[in-house]
Amino acid sequence: MTEQDPGAADVVDSVIGALADPTRRRLLDVLAAQGEATATTLAGQLPVSRQAVVKHLAVLDAAGLVSGGRVGREVRYAVRPDALDTTARWMASLAAEWDRRLAHIKRVAEAAEHEANPAQPD
Repeated sequence: MTEQDPGAADVVDSVIGALADPTRRRLLDVLAAQGEATATTLAGQLPVSRQAVVKHLAVLDAAGLVSGGRVGREVRYAVRPDALDTTARWMASLAAEWDRRLAHIKRVAEAAEHEANPAQPD
């Protein structure tokens, strides 16, 4: 991952840290479903205060997962998918590497089994 994009590791670390909290994951779910919302609207849909929502949104914003834009007196938040995409690509490459390793282990085990129990000639 770091060979391709040195900043990707920092993005993935931030995203994973931000998504470790269930309230922040729920905030992302609500924002993804609604498109955009204010902290007040989000607080009405979650069992936390508006102040707590604002703090969670600040963590999500720092991780690059949401952005807030001022519309009149309101700040409306929306999901930003780039950081999630970077994290998903990292996870996919990690999964592919494990698949490759497991396939190699399977081949080695099958070869060892074949050597230990050669097929009897007909």
